[in-house]
Amino acid sequence: MTTEQINSPALTTIQSYVRELTRRVEGLEVLAPGPATSRYSHDAATAKTGAATGNPGPAVVLPTSAAEVQTAVRLAAELGVTVVPRGAGTGLSGGASAQQDQVVISTEKLTAIIEVSPLDEVAVVEPGVINAELNKHLEPFGLFYAPDPASFDISSIGGNIATNAGGLRCAKYGVTRESILSLDVVLADGSLITVGHRSIKGVTGLDLTSLFVGSEGILGIVTRATVRLRPIPVARKTISAFFNSTAEGTAGLSAITLSPVRPAAIEFFDAPSLANIDSHSGTRLRDRGAALILIEIDGYGIGDQAADLAVALSAVGGRVTVESDDDGVRLWELRRSGRGLPQDKWYIGEDIAVPKSQLPRVYAAFPALEARFGVDISAVSHAGDGNLHPLITKDKTPDDGPNPPASLLEAATELVRVALSLGGTVTGEHGVGTIKREWAALELSERSRELQHTIKEAVDPRQLLNPGKAI
Repeated sequence: MTTEQINSPALTTIQSYVRELTRRVEGLEVLAPGPATSRYSHDAATAKTGAATGNPGPAVVLPTSAAEVQTAVRLAAELGVTVVPRGAGTGLSGGASAQQDQVVISTEKLTAIIEVSPLDEVAVVEPGVINAELNKHLEPFGLFYAPDPASFDISSIGGNIATNAGGLRCAKYGVTRESILSLDVVLADGSLITVGHRSIKGVTGLDLTSLFVGSEGILGIVTRATVRLRPIPVARKTISAFFNSTAEGTAGLSAITLSPVRPAAIEFFDAPSLANIDSHSGTRLRDRGAALILIEIDGYGIGDQAADLAVALSAVGGRVTVESDDDGVRLWELRRSGRGLPQDKWYIGEDIAVPKSQLPRVYAAFPALEARFGVDISAVSHAGDGNLHPLITKDKTPDDGPNPPASLLEAATELVRVALSLGGTVTGEHGVGTIKREWAALELSERSRELQHTIKEAVDPRQLLNPGKAI
């Protein structure tokens, strides 16, 4: 840290914050800004650029109770320090990025599963609980928490709430918002409120629970959540359907919708995505076809469901296999972690979503964009709800310098415009964060943005919580 940094008014205030908070709350872990906290300056999306700067990290507070969160936020309000709420740091939009003159309040130590009520089919949890650990805890009760992001084994419930994460099983069970009944939230002045209901039904007052879900930490810090649970299905089965082309595969998606079956998960892979997985994971999926629909069905009548899907998909050119349990597990693991990022190319990942009927048109738009901008585009999709995760790459050249060529971002922006023209959105589940704010402006009207800023102003008039994010 330079002498100029040490003597800056902002850092002097942060140092005062660290000293005073340590004095007020005995035993609370508070980390002063410096090299040891650099990992808290970025999330998964901004890790590469954040590490490259070599800048010291922010001050970090690691509370173990809601009361400690309140005290940390109150002191920040007293001193005018801005706060960045943080979960597990696995976000993909820059929503948890922080500067050295900010305070990160991390919920990673708020990991209690407070209650499981089988008769109410709810659990009460703290935000630091990891998605996969919650479901492991629920197994003896015959229940599960349905939201299933691909990062389920490392992402926290609080982070899922912040971005309204969806994941693989949202085709049948919906995104995070559909599984959140109530929240305890610390507001920017340090007050603690409860929004929502423990009951499944409840319409008293405005739906503030839905307002906080997906708000990316700009309205408050969640300290407790009552989540809806569902019975573990009596059976689950994986079905694969390979096709000769991406276009034929997207036709298969329509065939599923027109069938009587409602799968729990429907994932679509185009030809470049299959090739990417093969290269990264040593598999040979591309030998089986040029596109893949990977399906999970569950519940009663599993044989009848599989038979109906086989008929529907075979009729549009699919080569259908009801996978063994072991092969099904391997295929889903490849979906979650089988793709690799091209270290020798420039790349941008997106998170667009469209009405699921429009998925064929998005994939059909790739070739023209590739030709226009000199890029390559592939996408894996949560096809059951129209959420694509495109990967746009461009070869590096000796003349590029440290920053990617403008054509890469231009291609990504044009793909966003394609999604919007089809009734879609710039982000299905990763959130806006810092990375997608300009794209969000393409989607939201000026009046809509004004309204969102008005809500932010009402809840956080001094703009202390996660400023510069989401809206």
